[in-house]
Amino acid sequence: QVQLVESEGGSVQAGGSLRVSCNITGYSAQKLCLGWFRQVPGAQREGVAGIESDGSTRYADSVKGRFTISKDYTMNTLYLQMNSLKPEDTAMYYCAAEMGFLEEWELLRADMFREWGQGTQVTVSS
Repeated sequence: QVQLVESEGGSVQAGGSLRVSCNITGYSAQKLCLGWFRQVPGAQREGVAGIESDGSTRYADSVKGRFTISKDYTMNTLYLQMNSLKPEDTAMYYCAAEMGFLEEWELLRADMFREWGQGTQVTVSS
């Protein structure tokens, strides 16, 4: 069974950077499709970035050029490096995993992922 545990998030001023991680147990990160999603109260969970088992990536337009998703096979960990943060990036961030194959366009769809972490809060102040 896949288990996902996000690192502690944090608070940062606009323009700053933050990296969150997601430790994966029970399955090899190399074989998983993985994603980062975020959610604010009252809104649907939004796809931020996804990475296929072969390493190809997809980003939401709102974070393209600022966020980078990556995975470390030896540590079995997923990362999201967030640069040039904006107040509108404030949200609860969740990592997600899917053992099946996903098309690239599916990487930002929450309903395509079956395994989820507990979430970590990221707050960006202006």
